[in-house]
Amino acid sequence: MDNLFNRKYIVQGLFIVVALILVGQLFYIQVASDRYFLSANSNVLRKKYTFPARGVILDRNNKVIVQNEPVYDLMVTPNLVKEFDTLAFCNIIGIDMKGFHKRFDKARNQSRYQRTVFEKQLSVQTYAALQERLSRFPGFETQNRTVRHYPDSIAGQFFGYVKEVSAKDIEDSEGYYRPGDYIGKSGVEREYNDVLRGERGVENTIYNAKNVPQGSYLDGKFDTLAVSGETLISSLNIDIQKLGEQLMHNKVGSIVAIEPSTGEVLAFVSSPTYDPNLMVGRQQGNNYMDIFRQPNRPFTVRPLSGYYSPGSSFKPLDALLGLQEGVIDPNTTFNCPGYYWAGNHQVKCEHVDGNISLRKGLARSCNTYACYVFQKLMTQKKFKNKIEAYDSWEAKVRKFGLGSKLDLDMPFERKGRLFTSEEYTKRFGKYWGYTTIISLAIGQGEMSATPLQMANIMAIIANRGYYMKPHLIKGIGEKKNVRKEYLTKNYVDVDTRHFEPVIDGMQDAVNAAYGTARASAIPDILFCGKTGTVQNPHGKNHSVFIGFAPRDNPKIAIAVIVENAGFGSSYAAPIASYMTEKYLTGKLSGNRGERAEWMKKQVILPDMPKPKVKLPPYQADSVKPVPVQQPVNQSTSIN
Repeated sequence: MDNLFNRKYIVQGLFIVVALILVGQLFYIQVASDRYFLSANSNVLRKKYTFPARGVILDRNNKVIVQNEPVYDLMVTPNLVKEFDTLAFCNIIGIDMKGFHKRFDKARNQSRYQRTVFEKQLSVQTYAALQERLSRFPGFETQNRTVRHYPDSIAGQFFGYVKEVSAKDIEDSEGYYRPGDYIGKSGVEREYNDVLRGERGVENTIYNAKNVPQGSYLDGKFDTLAVSGETLISSLNIDIQKLGEQLMHNKVGSIVAIEPSTGEVLAFVSSPTYDPNLMVGRQQGNNYMDIFRQPNRPFTVRPLSGYYSPGSSFKPLDALLGLQEGVIDPNTTFNCPGYYWAGNHQVKCEHVDGNISLRKGLARSCNTYACYVFQKLMTQKKFKNKIEAYDSWEAKVRKFGLGSKLDLDMPFERKGRLFTSEEYTKRFGKYWGYTTIISLAIGQGEMSATPLQMANIMAIIANRGYYMKPHLIKGIGEKKNVRKEYLTKNYVDVDTRHFEPVIDGMQDAVNAAYGTARASAIPDILFCGKTGTVQNPHGKNHSVFIGFAPRDNPKIAIAVIVENAGFGSSYAAPIASYMTEKYLTGKLSGNRGERAEWMKKQVILPDMPKPKVKLPPYQADSVKPVPVQQPVNQSTSIN
């Protein structure tokens, strides 16, 4: 009897506990939490995303060089669409009936009840015309958005472009991006995308069973405002950027100018270029293909990816190493009979200079002098063998930034090329020595550099022994933050006193009567530089010049490469001279403005590859097809 009594209370207790759990759960669902309410009403609670404006980009003088323009996406909810005048609708937004049905079917297949993009990026004019009649087209509405606008239509490779996210972009973003969002795909737009993109906003709206909006959910408690992206202050000087692109018009090559004291990039010219505004709007895809098909590859970012042998512009660097190692001094003299014998082969010089020392050797760009310096570096008694000597030389050269990335704040930088001793042994076997690689003395052979690296070497010499890492953005946001690595001095381990004799030679190269760039001297400014003529195995030689100004307290270091333009003094040096004077004084003096106008009109383009000729089967074997010239991708140099 007691057992039955106990069981009765146990069963009753269980029922009471279960009842309390159910009551508590109901209270939580209906009162304490709205999660189940939202789930149950997901078909009538809709989120409308508002898109932020990307951050504005300024030049170094705070002039706006990238801004935003309003556009409007046309959205459709297929289930709400009723009969309407589709022809009038198509005429307003500029599509045909076939295009209308294609877009509508795509939206309906995606969802009949959720709004979907019908047409992207309507212009302000189209939006205005549509908005007046939008009530006639049930089921359609517009969504505000902004797109990029480049007021000066320059620096396409610098800015890059913005494009709709791909499936991979969405996957990699860990939930941030959704279909229809936009992301920086190249250039600064890509490198600084995270700070430029801003934050999306969201509006939650309740709809009734007839799909009529009933107002904001919980009076906007869960709504958020879009937050615009951060402003970027670039290092570009827009005036010399424009001048550089004009001077390089109808030419292939690159210009990089750097402020030596900060590493800020003043000009970033890649030619041929393109108008960045073509990569915006509804015709972006078509414009991309048109630019892609153009000869000489406008999308190639030559300052970062163009490989060129430095040629004679390398000679100041090797002279610095000779001075640092003590194998020469400023008065060391070598005899130049117009050539240098390296084993059983001859390295020719452009001049017969006779007895020549460092200063005049650099001013005259004497190959013989440079080869003797390299010979002395490679045959120092302190080294046990050629491998040890070369490894020491290579390590010193790499400190100047050759053969490795400089970590510019832009994607897809290449590191250039500089062989190791192991690579030479693999190529030549164990029987190689300094005569085998003597071409390195004059900046050719197994050595190539990007225009950025060449400009950075000039910044090192201008600073007398160190460089700040080159960078394109000098301030982020209101606080104008800059990455810490761009505030650190990188020393090349050459004593400051050794730079002056080298700079003497570079000064004479431009300003002395016998200098190789005498015609590019700037009135009242000591412009120091070095010409180079880079042999191109695919065509005419490339014209190269590197330099800085003024000599004391330098403000600009510059590298110019004009492909297929011959001697460095012919095109690269004058272009560098005009840009340097424009930057330092704001104008071109005397008749130099007229000469710059002449330069802008010159057309120097590589010959296009000729198509192969397919011979008919009956034609004689002795008839040869037309040879095909390969596109210019890489160069070697002889000076």
